[in-house]
Amino acid sequence: MIDTDAVIVGAGPCGLFQVFELGLLGLKSELVDSIRQPGGQCTELYPDKPIYDIPAIPICTGEELTEALLKQIEPFNCGMHLDEEVTVIRKNGDDTFYVETSAGTQFNAKAVVIAGGVGSFQPRQLRVPDAETFAGKTLHYRVLDPQQFSGTRLVIMGGGDSALDWALELVNVAAHITLVHRRDEYRAAPASVDKMRKLVAAGKMDVIEKAKATALDGADGSIDSVTIQPKDEEPVDIAADHVLVFFGLAPKLGPIAEWGLDINRKTVNVDTANFETSTPGIYAIGDINHYPGKKKLILCGFHEAALAAFAIKQRIEPDKKVHVQYTTTSPLLHKRLGVED
Repeated sequence: MIDTDAVIVGAGPCGLFQVFELGLLGLKSELVDSIRQPGGQCTELYPDKPIYDIPAIPICTGEELTEALLKQIEPFNCGMHLDEEVTVIRKNGDDTFYVETSAGTQFNAKAVVIAGGVGSFQPRQLRVPDAETFAGKTLHYRVLDPQQFSGTRLVIMGGGDSALDWALELVNVAAHITLVHRRDEYRAAPASVDKMRKLVAAGKMDVIEKAKATALDGADGSIDSVTIQPKDEEPVDIAADHVLVFFGLAPKLGPIAEWGLDINRKTVNVDTANFETSTPGIYAIGDINHYPGKKKLILCGFHEAALAAFAIKQRIEPDKKVHVQYTTTSPLLHKRLGVED
């Protein structure tokens, strides 16, 4: 049994920053995440995607943001339990929480913070016969190493930001790209769509709209071609070495839905005074929570983490006033951060 001040469910950017805010207040955290590396969607699905709206950082990738957050929380020695899913949260008689994971790790925590992003998520799969035999080899739902597609023939499927972003990113890496979208309207940023149209007009990539894949041809995990069925036209076979599929995520609350919280569709309702859920002592920050005016932005999640930390400190020490201190001037915070003069 691991005793801790807070168990944080989710090791994405908001969960990592929650560790920092709790650490400044002298509180110990343990992180649990169902994926195998910290960073949430930023590292799992979009490690190279540029982010422009982190305060004071003009541009960084999802992976770079994660690395910076991990560096920032180093002074607080947070426990990190990856590839584990929280399966049990139960309130103890002393108002603490018993928390257990799928790996059998057990915690006794004074508070729980849900920072689970969109919950337990999986990319939506390509539904064609035997697709699973190519998955992870030449059929991909995320990009970990863009250079693996150098000089290859790519078919990219989807019409959202991820599909367009990677098409634009890889157009000078791959030998040839064919973008396939089931509609002729896109969910991606208009600027990205404009860039794609210009590349098509210049003959640097192809696009097939109002179409879908119906078959993958190949053997031993290697794709040779993709059969594309345009609407009201004959099917065509597109030569391909790799297929990238970006149909979005299928968000699922998973076990969170069973914890007795006030659920709003696939999110958790919170009080904006402290980001506490309907269960006292359980908080929710980031994309997983809901309140009037909610905006699903990383910087909003950082703000929520700060207020939740102060609320948790007050819960743990109800007889003491929680003072706001500044990292620029506070000797106590300097000590906690390991930057004492």
